[in-house]
Amino acid sequence: MYKGFLKNILDFIIAIIVFVILLPIFIVVTVLLFIVNKGKPFFFQDRPGKNENIFKVIKFKTMNDFKDDNGNLLSDEKRLTAVGLFVRKTSLDEMPQLINVLKGDMSLIGPRPLLVEYLPLYNDEQKQRHKVKPGITGWAQINGRNAISWEQKFKLDIYYVNNISFLLDLKIIFLTLKKVVISENISSDTSVTMAKFRGTK
Repeated sequence: MYKGFLKNILDFIIAIIVFVILLPIFIVVTVLLFIVNKGKPFFFQDRPGKNENIFKVIKFKTMNDFKDDNGNLLSDEKRLTAVGLFVRKTSLDEMPQLINVLKGDMSLIGPRPLLVEYLPLYNDEQKQRHKVKPGITGWAQINGRNAISWEQKFKLDIYYVNNISFLLDLKIIFLTLKKVVISENISSDTSVTMAKFRGTK
């Protein structure tokens, strides 16, 4: 009942309420990023959703597009702007995904939507993460986020898929708010972003 019906309704209602409450912050961040990113406050990218259906995820753009003399993008660390760093540390970069929730592409809670290029790299167990809608936050995010390995992250995703419940979602929301306040596990140990998934060895 909850997984197939109530969860979708709650997603929509909560997403509207949160978006309206955060609208002033949304506008301020959009203006600041519009300035520092030369007119590009948002980041759009194809991501696989439920049943591997592709949709465009929306996030605030925290890195600029600066390139080296050979036309290659600079490292993530060099492209991360001061405003972008603040937006990322406070997890405000995820806020535009509320629009994805309202469109029905995502849920508030579920496995994070990853890159399309990872699809052929998953083993049969890891593919199960696409049985449900991806989420803005999830069981893996409150148990390590970018500070844990891909294998650990996928195991946590599959646990969530197999154990979805209202109480589990409530727990994830509470722990997500706690981690946002203390800015925990935003980055991996070696980079401002998570290293790319290369497949399970």
